[in-house]
Amino acid sequence: MSALETLGSHLAVARVRRKESLATRAKRIEVSIPTLMRLESGDPSVSMGIYATALWLIGRDGELARIASPEHDKGALEMNIQEAIDLGKARAKVARKNRASVKPPPAE
Repeated sequence: MSALETLGSHLAVARVRRKESLATRAKRIEVSIPTLMRLESGDPSVSMGIYATALWLIGRDGELARIASPEHDKGALEMNIQEAIDLGKARAKVARKNRASVKPPPAE
């Protein structure tokens, strides 16, 4: 099941638990009943704004800002880690080169 299908399913459960009909919820979100049904099935063609409104109705719209927060961006974190590894390797290479080019002190 995709993330949107799961979200749609959770929104459907929230509607049913609140004892709201499709017609009532559709009116509150300001969409047609077929659009609400597509939302509850996780249809990706339903606009993000409609999903956001549905989340707002159940008091969960605040989660949207956290979804793509930088501290949860695994791709960027992996890039940062790889950049740090590459930088460490480059510095180690320069340090080895510098040590090799330094003449040892004369023996006494």
